[in-house]
Amino acid sequence: MSVGKLISSFAPAGVLLAACTPTPPAHPDDICSVLHEKRGWYHAALRQEKKWNVPFSVPMAIMYQESGFHSNLHTKRTYILWFIPWGYITTAYGYPQAKDEIWQDYQRATDTSASRESFADSLDFINWYITSTKRQAHVPVTDGMRQYLAYHEGWGGYRKRSYASKGWLMTVARKVGARSNVYAAQYASCENDLKDKGFWSWLF
Repeated sequence: MSVGKLISSFAPAGVLLAACTPTPPAHPDDICSVLHEKRGWYHAALRQEKKWNVPFSVPMAIMYQESGFHSNLHTKRTYILWFIPWGYITTAYGYPQAKDEIWQDYQRATDTSASRESFADSLDFINWYITSTKRQAHVPVTDGMRQYLAYHEGWGGYRKRSYASKGWLMTVARKVGARSNVYAAQYASCENDLKDKGFWSWLF
């Protein structure tokens, strides 16, 4: 019997699922630490930045705010009779906390089959949303605060200034804007150190 079959014969399903779920970075407030730890994210971020012409500090700051870099995050559960689980408050899910409808819009617009549990796909989605916000609402792609307001409220809500009466949301948006600036400054300090040191570096 192979080692894989032996493990699967005895390990509880929950343990196997947990093992397959990527862990969030240990130090999410430090983008240099994040990209050193998650080398695949580093390469994905560079590809996305080149593809969309959006500094990855902005979508990364939005992703951190939305999911804390958890790949399979749901919104809060709903319950029947206060104790029987019954779905979730919204369909927001994964790294980008994108709802089903907007995720499907993204898939149609980009003609791609993507997963909200994939970091690269999720970063691509947020970049698509950011560039769409620039086109529809004329918000610069570098303006993390206003980009987050549009991301949270939707393009229609942003145009109607639905965020204006939500003091808590304005506070969060300012935090996202500040984090995107911090990420950009941090990356500038470690960019050279992050560059590939050899052929096999992309694997780690």
